[in-house]
Amino acid sequence: CTSLGIGISAVHVKLPRTATENEVMHRVMEVNEDSKIHGLIVQLPLDSVHTINTERIINSVAPEKDVDGLTSINAGKLARGDLGDCFIPCTPNGCMELIKQTGVSLAGKRAVVIGRSKIVGAPMHDLLLWNHATVLTCHSKTADLASEVGKADILVTGIGKPEMVRGEWLKDGAIVIDCGINTIRIVGDVHYDSAKDKAAFITPVPGGVGPMTVAMLMQNTVLSAKHFLQAQEPGKWNINYTKLNLQRPVPSDVTISRSCVPKPIECLAKEVGLFSDEVELYGRTKAKVQLKTIDRLQAQPDGKYVVVTGITPTPLGEGKSTTTVGLVQALGAHLKLNAFACVRQPSQGPTFGIKGGAAGGGYSQVIPMEEFNLHLTGDIHAITAANNLVAAAIDARMFHEATQSDKALFNRLVPLTEGQRKFSPVQISRLEKLGIKKTDPSMLTEEEITRFVRLDIDPESITWQRVLDTNDRFLRKITIGQSPTEKGFTRTAQFDITVASEIMAVLALTTSLADMKERLAKMVVATSRSGQPVTTEDLGVCGALTVLMRDAIKPNLMQTLEGNPVFVHAGPFANIAHGNSSILADKIALKLVGPQGFVVTEAGFGADIGMEKFFNIKCRNSGLKPHVVVLVATVRALKMHGGGPTVTAGTPLAKEYIEENLVLLEAGCSNMRKQVENAQLFGVPVVVAVNAFKTDTKAELDLICKLAKEAGAFDAVHCSHWADGGAGAADLARAVQKAADLPNSFKFLYDVELPIVDKIRIIAQKIYGADDIELLPEAQHKVELYSKQGFASLPICMAKTHLSLSHDAEKKGVPTGFVLPIRDIRASVGAGFLYPLVGTMPTIPGLPTRPCFYDIDLDTESGEVHGLF
Repeated sequence: CTSLGIGISAVHVKLPRTATENEVMHRVMEVNEDSKIHGLIVQLPLDSVHTINTERIINSVAPEKDVDGLTSINAGKLARGDLGDCFIPCTPNGCMELIKQTGVSLAGKRAVVIGRSKIVGAPMHDLLLWNHATVLTCHSKTADLASEVGKADILVTGIGKPEMVRGEWLKDGAIVIDCGINTIRIVGDVHYDSAKDKAAFITPVPGGVGPMTVAMLMQNTVLSAKHFLQAQEPGKWNINYTKLNLQRPVPSDVTISRSCVPKPIECLAKEVGLFSDEVELYGRTKAKVQLKTIDRLQAQPDGKYVVVTGITPTPLGEGKSTTTVGLVQALGAHLKLNAFACVRQPSQGPTFGIKGGAAGGGYSQVIPMEEFNLHLTGDIHAITAANNLVAAAIDARMFHEATQSDKALFNRLVPLTEGQRKFSPVQISRLEKLGIKKTDPSMLTEEEITRFVRLDIDPESITWQRVLDTNDRFLRKITIGQSPTEKGFTRTAQFDITVASEIMAVLALTTSLADMKERLAKMVVATSRSGQPVTTEDLGVCGALTVLMRDAIKPNLMQTLEGNPVFVHAGPFANIAHGNSSILADKIALKLVGPQGFVVTEAGFGADIGMEKFFNIKCRNSGLKPHVVVLVATVRALKMHGGGPTVTAGTPLAKEYIEENLVLLEAGCSNMRKQVENAQLFGVPVVVAVNAFKTDTKAELDLICKLAKEAGAFDAVHCSHWADGGAGAADLARAVQKAADLPNSFKFLYDVELPIVDKIRIIAQKIYGADDIELLPEAQHKVELYSKQGFASLPICMAKTHLSLSHDAEKKGVPTGFVLPIRDIRASVGAGFLYPLVGTMPTIPGLPTRPCFYDIDLDTESGEVHGLF
């Protein structure tokens, strides 16, 4: 067992005599799903006061755990001669081992089996037959049994008739295997004393076949464990890819999505090495994966780590998600390498607003796209609930502190229960933070009570906002507390979009449930009037937040059109937050693919936004080192950066974008060159993926590839994965595979111990190309405050427009000669970064004149969603 690296166990489930058939079935199913158990024995007869269908119980045992070999599947394989692909019942298998030990060859011998039970007689007949004996099965209706026994070279009995077979019946020199046992007298079916002198070999009862049955049971259990280990060997996938039926012209995304029938998600989970008890099904097409998977795979080497980013995009997006999916399909279905995509869950803000869905497109999609783009498994709703619980706790606490005395507050915060007051665990933590080393509420002094009950939040310092997963510009500034019941305690507040919540960032950056709990407790929501940070732990709400988030922390498993696995987990905005999917999803996927496999994750928006944060924030938290950067470029976006007309969602493209224009294109490639340079600052090889549109010409695509290589990219290839699926990204996959084998000197852009202003300046100058930064008064105040509060060593997460390298979305190409204005800085202490607000960047988008929801509808007869692109 030690050499296999696993613990081997079989289980004999004991149930009370009052157990019903359904209770027995339920227990068998539990054992079937338990990956730590490799064998299950059903002891017959089943002892219950209720009538139980024995056949139903036996056949409910998973065939791969049926170490007794009694299920119909194993029996059927034995009957067909598939001896290497089934478990052989233990008693017949033990009999065969005893015959083997005699040294007598079975080929051509005449064998007689007395009895036809499913446990001994029938399988014994099959075993002898497939070992080339001529076999006769005798039973209670057999005429002249003694005559038939007298012809047998090998006799096996299993009828439970005491000493029925006499010695004079036997052929001289026969091999006699007696499987019979009787409860009246402990003797077998064969009269041992009269038979032992005629038989060449004979088994005694007891002490003959019985020990061999036990030995074979253990052998089957070891065999089951070996099969399990071989099937679940990390990095060894047995995956069936889905062949695409490519149509021309390429249909709509939703038409393509619906034309493909997804594999049952539990089948995909098994194909990639997940155990059934590690997977929680959410219908047929999505599931959550438990975090214990990481513990199981901890010793396994990681695969290759690839991040997909892009040039500065147009408002339409340039296909990073599509490229991520297409690349994974190419690596898996076409290069036959283990490949896993890790992408963000889309916010419903853009889905119903301006951008539509984010499942990829064409023949490179995550499916089903409706489930991907809408509620998925409810993670974003959990974040909304948790975030707004904190917001409610802040205002409620300020209200109660303003309307109650210290004594009244204390009596309500630590209420009498059965005549005693007792601190809750989170209150003990607050006392420790205050330096009060007391656990008995009655022992606190008046001064200590005051310090304990009063957070004394400065309303002007509150940085925690309510959130909503909808684009709504009218929530950017609101007044709360206007009801008469709030007694005039009003204040100005705002909403952010849910994916900008710090809790979303915590989800994306956490490494375990315990780590998430700790991060949620450290989140700073405001500052007290004395200048101290106020946390969710001070509010007493951190434990409740962990409860709300306990399911959201588990990555969501889905699949691509070609049947590749995809983790969809966490969805922080890249222009407001850090813009990357979860560390946990990446870590599980890297273990599952094995050392030769690939995990491809996407960083939001351009390389100056999502990629920079991927390296400086996500990799700093995860400890993972990426192997390759894939930089997505399009003819359309590069022409825009070269001076082309404005690109606006919902309006037709100008002719410059649909006709060949090499001059405009070459001018715009300056942006690509700058983004390649940005990636190279981190010491990682770059492959440029030119996402081809149907209006692009070969000359334009070739020009981009030529200039990309001149800019320092390891390789540059044009891709047609939107139209051709994984086959259209096969060249990209080969380039990525080669680049992943190159040595790289991955490094961070800055040392976190530098002063806050210096870190911001490094990003602004080296990544954006700014001359300098300018801190507006509020930002300068926050630098001083956070330095005083001990948060100066946190990394930086810039909140900046994604439509330009600068703070001005109208400045395309590679702007120069600008000073980057920092209007404010906020602290996401739980997530572990400070985020400067650059320019007028809003934290909740607004709806356009014609939102995407105009096209979205539900067919009430078929249940199909229309217009969700």
